[in-house]
Amino acid sequence: MNGTLEKPKSLWFSTGGGEVTRYIGDHGTLRVAKAVLVGAVPLLMLLTEANPGRLPIKVFDTIRMGVTNHRSQFYEDLSESFYGANRPGTKVSLGLRQQFWLQSMQVGLKGALDCIKAFSETDFTDDLKKFDVPTLMIHGDDDQIVPIANSARLFSQIVKGATLKVYSGADHGLFSTHQEQFNTDLLAFLKT
Repeated sequence: MNGTLEKPKSLWFSTGGGEVTRYIGDHGTLRVAKAVLVGAVPLLMLLTEANPGRLPIKVFDTIRMGVTNHRSQFYEDLSESFYGANRPGTKVSLGLRQQFWLQSMQVGLKGALDCIKAFSETDFTDDLKKFDVPTLMIHGDDDQIVPIANSARLFSQIVKGATLKVYSGADHGLFSTHQEQFNTDLLAFLKT
């Protein structure tokens, strides 16, 4: 080691994309070398007058109700669209879906409800304007959880110099279902 610290590279998936976006918005990129956003939620998912074409609040209220009242079944059902297992011809293992269910069941109820509010109602537009490091955005064009038209296609236009990689037919969990392509793209970006 030469005594200097290397700036960390940030990799964030889904809701975590909002976290890294808000971090950069609040603290800048002095301590960030690169950013990778995968299936990320920014800009704003909630339908408002200023943001037509987004999802109405009742969609998120339904999610809250499912998490609150029928949590185990909700997460089992969600695993299907998360990995695109509800699409004809897809081959998603039961083990992968069960892994998703297990991870989801380990989240506390308050944390899950706070997360739903944060990912649906937070506007990250001003935060995205503060990105000034190399940024890779990876998104599936068949993402049923965070549709690409309302997320990556929009925020890739705001982040200066961002690279958007769209995976044809890919779902929200593309890091598992398209693992080889994802790992290749991620490693190539990190090496540059």
